[in-house]
Parts: sequence; structure tokens; C-alpha cells
Amino acid sequence: MVTASGTGDHEFRRDINGLRAWAVVAVVLYHFMVPGISGGYAGVDVFFVISGYLMCGIIYKGVKQEKFSIGGFYLARARRIFPALIFLCITCLVFGWFLLMPEEYQLLGKHVRESLTFTSNLKYLKESGYFDIAAQEKWLLHTWSLSVEWQFYLIFPLFIAGAARLFGAHRSLLPVLLSFFAISFLWCVWITEQQPAAGFYTLQSRAWEMLAGALVFSAQERGFSVRNSRVLEWAGFALIVAAFVIFQKQTLWPGWRATLPVAGSMLVLLANRPSSYLTGSDVAQWLGSRSYSIYLWHWPLVVALTYAGALSEWYWVISAIVLSLILGHVSYVCVELPAQKRLVSFSKKVSVTAVLASLIATAALAQIVRDSGFPNRLPPEVAVIEAERQNHNPRMYECLNAEAYCIYGDEGKSLRAIVMGDSHADAAVTAVVEALPDDGGSVLFRGGSGCLIVFGMKFTNDLSHCNALNERLYEEHSELTLGVPAIIFGRTSEFVNAGQVSAEERPKFFFEQDQSEFTAELLQEFSTQYVNTLCSLAEYRPVYVVRPIPEMPVDVPTLVGRGMLFGEMRNPTLPLEDYQRRHAFVMELQDEAAKRCGIKILDPRPYLCDGENCYGGYEGRPVYRDEDHLSEFGNRLLVPLFVQLFN
Repeated sequence: MVTASGTGDHEFRRDINGLRAWAVVAVVLYHFMVPGISGGYAGVDVFFVISGYLMCGIIYKGVKQEKFSIGGFYLARARRIFPALIFLCITCLVFGWFLLMPEEYQLLGKHVRESLTFTSNLKYLKESGYFDIAAQEKWLLHTWSLSVEWQFYLIFPLFIAGAARLFGAHRSLLPVLLSFFAISFLWCVWITEQQPAAGFYTLQSRAWEMLAGALVFSAQERGFSVRNSRVLEWAGFALIVAAFVIFQKQTLWPGWRATLPVAGSMLVLLANRPSSYLTGSDVAQWLGSRSYSIYLWHWPLVVALTYAGALSEWYWVISAIVLSLILGHVSYVCVELPAQKRLVSFSKKVSVTAVLASLIATAALAQIVRDSGFPNRLPPEVAVIEAERQNHNPRMYECLNAEAYCIYGDEGKSLRAIVMGDSHADAAVTAVVEALPDDGGSVLFRGGSGCLIVFGMKFTNDLSHCNALNERLYEEHSELTLGVPAIIFGRTSEFVNAGQVSAEERPKFFFEQDQSEFTAELLQEFSTQYVNTLCSLAEYRPVYVVRPIPEMPVDVPTLVGRGMLFGEMRNPTLPLEDYQRRHAFVMELQDEAAKRCGIKILDPRPYLCDGENCYGGYEGRPVYRDEDHLSEFGNRLLVPLFVQLFN
């Protein structure tokens, strides 16, 4: 490891090792939701700065001595990173065999594959956000930072080696490094505000943090006085600790706010105080040496506690933190060190072959898991629960389409009802058919995934397909099967933030002009058009609007099946108070439409809820196929609700 002066000798930097300890402790405590460390995720930013510093030193030393090899650099990084990561992935796949539902196991296989190919950050970018609740059920979510680092490893050596050979002395690299640092930083600030997930997960928005470390190496002085070094170090740690305690889960990150831990890390590196008790203690050195393995193992334990519903139990949290340290130590002593020593002892060809063979074999195993999920490994009663996930409307993919006109029931008999709306309408349409009188009839379905029936409303981004549906219904509604009752469904509260204005929320819709903020004016316009739409439909037919379907806080088949695996009976619930709070605004609009133009309201709560809670299961079986869509079993509970339409 290089020194702070950049002389390239092999002096061990105790201060860097100790700084790693601070970073990993912050990340671990944050993930285990220990109070007072609300910004502990900034520990990853500290790691990025350290990586950039060390990488720059290693590369420049090799270039200066004319011994630098791009392939050798990549091999050295692979020897360091892959063994412990592969061991973790295999362990997760083994435990997943016994503990995970098929869909969960398939997701784990996909995440293992992408972690080993260092593309997991891009996959998680497409999935839920890092700070979302769902994130706590992804066993390898934390590998996103390894992917970002590895992507940087692939690009930066080519850049700095070429620049160093071109310009000669490492100080000449400063303008080039500063230029790329500035570009990445400015991009990070902008994209974090516009697309927070992209700002968090992508190399482009994180490169400046690693370049910050490279800048320290490239620009550092030969040394500071003892007093000045102490001032630099304490100032650096003050900034780092401030980031750990003042930032929150909701803080847009990284953006400009990440300058706090980044600048703090730069100051600590510049100070170069190996004898400091802040970094030089035996505890700090022990933690720093094992920081990589501790980081790898702590997150699966967080997920395990989430699965067990024990993340809020302090004794389980303390036990898991201690276990993180133990597993980190075991991984360091039994995997990291032996693997590195063994791989170094091999010839370069054999070492490369061993790394690639291990990587490919594990990735292939992960792909098999991804493709299958191995449902037959589950007890029969659990397999029945998992099957409920696929128990959806058999014509869903055919009919949940803005272009489709789907007839359910007996097409040869008279049309008895029209069902309009989104995927919640699709999930219930067969129950409407079941409710038809004994003499039968048919039901017309018109809907699209995520589509709210509001005339004049335009949808943004991935909901743009809904525009065609709304336009066609507006054009057709005065002629479409006049007199036939229309039943309207919609996950309306998802669009209007439960009636609350939020400047941080980008709306999914607009009327005249696309808007970047959810304003009171937009909410008022929505209210007017929503009621007007129901009343327009009611001019030509009886209209029934369905109260919002209760949305469970968890994936119901997964939770019920997971409980069975643990020998427990679990029935997810949603307090009625929470239901009322989320949907009060929408229900007020529905009531207004009922008063103004006589539409009728259908309330599913008496069939899915009791006086206190709505339930995700009935007689030990899920009534939802995910968090909020009724299964074909569950929607039969609503048949009595629809029978009244035909009496």
C-alpha cells in the first residue's frame, strides 16, 4: 500500500485502515436502524474516497516505475474482491433453498448473477429505491457499491495510466483530474434532484467521490506539522460524523450534500496521522482490516431480521450486529487471506483461470436458480400458497390493454355490465361475471394497466399508453352500449398523494402542460375532472364507482408462505384507520359525484375487512396475488357486492 506522500513504499497506512473502521461501523449501525446514525449510509461515500486514493497511488507507482500492467491491476483487484463475494453468494443460495419462496429465490439468483458481473447497481436502479421498504428484502442490495467501484476500476486505470505517460509527473494530472471531478460532481448534483435513484446508483454520479481520493494523492504535500495534521484530521472527522448524524433517510443523496463526508475523508487522508487514537487504536485496526467482509455479511443479516419481523427488536439487532463482526472475522481469516495468498502463489495464468472458473461456475448456478426457483423443494402446503401468485384473471395479458374490447361471460347473450379501469378492475372483472343472474349474460371490459379513467387527463412516462384509453372512452362513452351499467375501478390515491400537496413528488399526470411538482392547482383540477368524468358517464347509463381496494403493506403470498416455512400462521392486515387516511380524499370526491349526479358507490370493505382491520388472507389462503391485486380466489369474496347490480 502506498503512503500519503506518494513515494510508493510499502508502509501500512494505519489511518486509512482506521478510517475504514469508521465507515463500516456507520453503515452497519444505519442498516440495523440504530438511533442517532440516520446518515450512516454516508460511510459508503467514505469508502469511495479511500478507494480512489489507493487506486491512484497503486497505478501511479507502477507507471512511475514503468512496471504498471492493466491486466495485473485487474487481477490484483479480483484476488481481493472475488473470493469473499463468491463465498457470500454461495452461502445465500444455500440458505435460500430452505428459506425462500420460489419468486424470492429466483430474484436472489438474478441478484447473485448481477453482483458477480458487477452490474447490480444498474439492476437496482430499475427496481425499488435503496431506501424503500422493499429494499430490505433484497439479500445482495449492498453489492451495488462494489459494482460501482469495479466499473471505476475498469475505466480509471486506463485513464490515469495514459494521462500519466502523456504528462509525465503526477502533479501534471491535477488539471485533468479536476476537470473530470467537476463534470461528475455537477452531473451528480443535477441528476440527484431530477432522478434520485440514478444519482444514487450510477458510476457517473459517484465517480467524483473516487476522483476526490485521487486528487488527494495527486495534490498532497510531503507533510504537515504535527499541529496542522491534527487540525486537518479533527476537521475531517467532524465533517464525517456530522454527515452520519444530521442527514436522514429521506435526504436526497448523494448530490451536493455528499461533499460533507467526501471533504472530511479528504482531510483525514491529507492529515496522514498513523498514531492518532481516532484511527490507530487496536479496535479500529481490527475493524478496518475486516471492513470488507463485515460489509458483505451485515446486510444479509439485516434482511434475515426483516424476514423474521425482528428488525425492531433490540436484542435481535444487537445479536445480529455481533454476528456481523463474527462472520466478518471468519470470512477475513478463512476466506479473504487464504484465497489471496493461494492465488498470489499461482502463476498469473493459473490465478486468472481459478478466478474466472469460480466466477463462471457461481454465476451459472445463480442463472439456474433464476430460471427455475425450484418450487418442488417446498412443502406442499407452501407450494399451494405460492400458486396463488399466479391465480390471476386468465385473460389479463389479453384484455388489460387500451386497444382491447374483451367480452366475458356468454357472448351470445345480452350485455349486462361494463367494467372500466386499471389492473384492479381486471382483478375483479371475473367476480362481476360470477354475480350475473342465473339467466346469464356478458360483461364488457375496457381498461389498461395503471390507467385511471379521468377524461382530459394526460399520463406521463411509462403510463403514456393510458392516454389512448382515456381518449377512446371519451369519444365512445355517449354511444357505448347505452343504458348498460358501468362499474368503475381505480387505484386513484396512488395518483393524488392521498390529497396532499407534495413539491417533492413529481406527478404522474397533467391536464394542459406537464408539471414537475405536485401543486394545489393540479390537485384541484384533478378533483374537478374526476367528478366531471363520473357524471359524464352517468348521463348515459347507471354508474357504480368502487371504493378503493385495500392495499396490503406487504406481498401477501410471500408473507403467508414465508410464515409457513417458519412454522407460523401469518395473515397480513391493514388497519382500517390507515385505509381511511390514505383514501379519504378520493372517497370525498366519490361522495361528491354521488350527490351531484346520482352515481352509486360500491364498498368492498364489508367483504374484505372487519371493524378494525382489512385482511390479506381468508381461511388460511391469500386473497391477494401481491400487495394490492385480488387473486381469482380473493375476488370471489366480492361477488355479493356485485349481485345487487342485477337484482
